[in-house]
Amino acid sequence: MRKICLINQKGGVAKTTTTINLASALAANEKRVLIIDLDPQGNIGTCLCVQGEKTVYDLLVNDADPYDCIVTVSENLDIITADSSLAKAELIMAGQTSRETVLRRKLEPVFNYDYVLIDCPPSLSLLNVNALLYANEAFVPVATDFLALDALKKMSQTISEINELFDHDIKITQVIPTLYDKRSKACVTTLKEIKRGYDELVTNPIRMNSKIREAPSQGKDIFEYAKRSPGAMDYKKLAQTVMEAEEYA
Repeated sequence: MRKICLINQKGGVAKTTTTINLASALAANEKRVLIIDLDPQGNIGTCLCVQGEKTVYDLLVNDADPYDCIVTVSENLDIITADSSLAKAELIMAGQTSRETVLRRKLEPVFNYDYVLIDCPPSLSLLNVNALLYANEAFVPVATDFLALDALKKMSQTISEINELFDHDIKITQVIPTLYDKRSKACVTTLKEIKRGYDELVTNPIRMNSKIREAPSQGKDIFEYAKRSPGAMDYKKLAQTVMEAEEYA
């Protein structure tokens, strides 16, 4: 089972969009996928028009069985949703012993998936530390703009520090350029810089596409909403890249 957090301390990089559409593409390839929404904004559930009776808050604070928190979205795709109560969960966890590994302990019974994808909030919070210590891979979506490299370097440094502090071994295994427009000189230049710094970790870019932005308003992933769009093609390629990297499992 591959445990992957999609994380970037910088917001606005299409992290939630990437989580949803990558999960959907993997599920379409007959991979069993669980999404865990670790963002108090709860955007995963909003985008998919799904809300569980029990959420990540219940998992972390109320000792709920993880399988009681899981909601089925479609064939091969499940989710544990979040809402604003998750912000309170972080405050409660802060007073606990071994607070950085609460998520890992709570999810220990979960094993019957090919992929667990965690959508992380855009900050360096206790929730994100929990995600990093549960996962064994980090995917970093990064917008192809001026601040992209700085955010990517900070994320790499954070992961190195957490690995050292907690004797952990999570690695960045995919850097996913997003919001790419080949007509923009800034995007083209930034993508070259990302590739220069991270080389074989960099996937094909996810292009700017209006259909990707429209899909959540209809409660659909890009494949349900516009399966022939450039956005659908890009996320399909990304899923193929991820599946080809099974040596990280």
